[in-house]
Amino acid sequence: MQFKLAAVAALTLALSAPLAFAQKVKWDLPAGYAENNFHTQNLRWFADEVKKATKGDVEITVHANASLYKLPEIKRAVQGGQVPIGEILLSNHGNEDALFEADMIPFLAAGFDKSWKLYTVQKPLLQDKLAKQGMRMLYSVAWPGNGIFSKAPMESLASFKGAKFRAYNRITARFAEELGAQPTTIQAAELAQAFTMNMATTMIASPQIGVDTKAWEFLTSFYDTNAMHPRNAVIVNEREFAKLSPENQQAIARVAAQAEARGWEQARAAAKASTDALAKNGLKVHEPSPAMRTDFERVSQVLIQEWSKRAGPDGEKIVKGMQ
Repeated sequence: MQFKLAAVAALTLALSAPLAFAQKVKWDLPAGYAENNFHTQNLRWFADEVKKATKGDVEITVHANASLYKLPEIKRAVQGGQVPIGEILLSNHGNEDALFEADMIPFLAAGFDKSWKLYTVQKPLLQDKLAKQGMRMLYSVAWPGNGIFSKAPMESLASFKGAKFRAYNRITARFAEELGAQPTTIQAAELAQAFTMNMATTMIASPQIGVDTKAWEFLTSFYDTNAMHPRNAVIVNEREFAKLSPENQQAIARVAAQAEARGWEQARAAAKASTDALAKNGLKVHEPSPAMRTDFERVSQVLIQEWSKRAGPDGEKIVKGMQ
């Protein structure tokens, strides 16, 4: 009898040990942006608060500036279990599924308020897609809105005819084509040289890119259209998340909701700060005229329809939800 009891006790201990061990975990979180970027700073806040909320059970180490994985590789690393958690740029994965690039369609959701509405419409579809891939989204935060930079003032869409338009993905290239411009792919690090040598004369980008590249040294105008707000998302491997106690799962979800609200506030602040910096350094910041904005939105309808068709039923739900 004593032998049987001892055997049962040993078996119980063996079965419970992995569960007990799972409550103390250290997670590496790869991220693609520089240390001083507001997204990265928000990740560090998230990691600190998770450690507090879980009483040290979950410790997250943030690896900024693509030091652990390059930004386009992070989603696959989380999905494959190489890392338990990571931050991605959703639109990087549009070739995999058009659902991921909804926030990149110009004028589908112009401005922060509409961008938030787009997120609320898109979120359940994203969660369902990621769940089928063995992941969940903890939170998502927008970037400052993209606007039009140019070497010369632009009075109407006619100014784009034949212009060399710097594009940075498939959608911005299509936008250039619909404007009558010639899309050309130029990396952010090469913008100053490209514009100085007239390889490009206009582009769509966030005001933060303008500050980072000192756009006032080679451009004259910025039209603050807030055409689209690409978003980052923090995703977690579902198997790793399931290893946590229900209490720790709930704690992480609460902190994630706080990080999301905090991140959107920081995005608004970053948009104002970067736009103010452009003006302070001599770049003319314009609000697009009503006529120009109407023309932009008219042109964008072609892209919205193309994207909706490519995205299928999910695209139709999102476009309808934004009406």
